[in-house]
Amino acid sequence: MKKFLSIITSAILVASLAGCGGATNSADGSNTVNKDNITIGIAQFAEHPSLENCREGFIQGLAEAGYKEGENLTIDYKNAEADMSIANQVAQSMASGKNDLICAIATPMAQAVYNAAQPKNIPVVYIAVTDPVAAQLAKEDGTGVGKITGTSDKLAVDAQLKMIREFLPDAKKIGILYSTSETNSVSAIAEYKELAPKYNFEIVDKGISQPSDIPMAANDLASKVDCISNLTDNTVVSSLPTLLDAAKKAGIPVFGSEIEQVKNGCVATEGLDYVALGKQTGEMAAKVLAGEDPQNIPFETISEYSLYINSAALKELNMECPADLASSAIEAK
Repeated sequence: MKKFLSIITSAILVASLAGCGGATNSADGSNTVNKDNITIGIAQFAEHPSLENCREGFIQGLAEAGYKEGENLTIDYKNAEADMSIANQVAQSMASGKNDLICAIATPMAQAVYNAAQPKNIPVVYIAVTDPVAAQLAKEDGTGVGKITGTSDKLAVDAQLKMIREFLPDAKKIGILYSTSETNSVSAIAEYKELAPKYNFEIVDKGISQPSDIPMAANDLASKVDCISNLTDNTVVSSLPTLLDAAKKAGIPVFGSEIEQVKNGCVATEGLDYVALGKQTGEMAAKVLAGEDPQNIPFETISEYSLYINSAALKELNMECPADLASSAIEAK
């Protein structure tokens, strides 16, 4: 009878370990992961180049830390197609799986994943959350509200406004199109409005609630402003060609917020490189996999911004890069 009970106990122990996807919890709540076989879920909110670059960089960062896909790393990737209901489904699916860690890309996805993962004690890292505190993912000191940490893609708003003023010395109004449901955009617009008077600009913002609103909203906004500054708003970025078309008809430039937007037709940006941001997050994820508690790791921001330009887009509008910016400008290719 004792031998039988011993066999049953061993079987239960093996099954419980197998159900953890390679991770075990220590007494302090941190996760210890078997580096020879880990599974990471990557939940991406929308399908557009900026977020693709985040994912690419994240995988690079993990590889440099010794976690290589196809060797000791399995990636469970899902995309929410910029739909919040799908994002919630993706989050619940990943939290119910055998992921040792979940990476959430973009603010809406991070919020959904955190809500689903925390009851299961699964650590979360996020990429491209503009304002983690406003999104209720981080405390005022930068540490996580739970088992979560990551990187912010906070815009260099002051530098962007200064750059726009140099390109357009006579401009008065800057238009911004945004999704009212994206916390990151609401936060960015507040900063734009706070800093705009410093450069004698007025911010004209127009909110949309769904992608189908964009064509009419973009045409209306373009008719009222001297230029448009595009945010990292996932809904709007997914429809960037529509916004660019509206601006083209109005004969005004669109300034982007990162290199991919400039590659795709915006004239310039004082922006960031999302591959580098993703890589930075991959390095943070490696620390969590090694046993660090993500709640004690403050979120990070990218420290370097660059001036990217699209010479073809500038030429189409009979614009040139100002002489004092030309030496530092990088052609977006």
